[in-house]
Amino acid sequence: MEARLQKWGNSDGIRIPSSILKSLNIKTNDILTIEQIDDKIIISIPKKKKISLEERFNNFHGENLSKDFTWDNPIGREIW
Repeated sequence: MEARLQKWGNSDGIRIPSSILKSLNIKTNDILTIEQIDDKIIISIPKKKKISLEERFNNFHGENLSKDFTWDNPIGREIW
């Protein structure tokens, strides 16, 4: 498939056909990786880094809400 490079504001750009975007599940404003390898321009979907639960908690700097938790009194036939 060929595409024409066109002026787009102060930059140049190409249009990616909607059939390709749909098949790759790419939507407007998604982040893509663009790299040059020799005489080629490679556009790819970045791989998401898997973050462990421990890493997520290490990066959390919000308020600890656990002190506000209560078990309340049983209402029905709950076994405590």
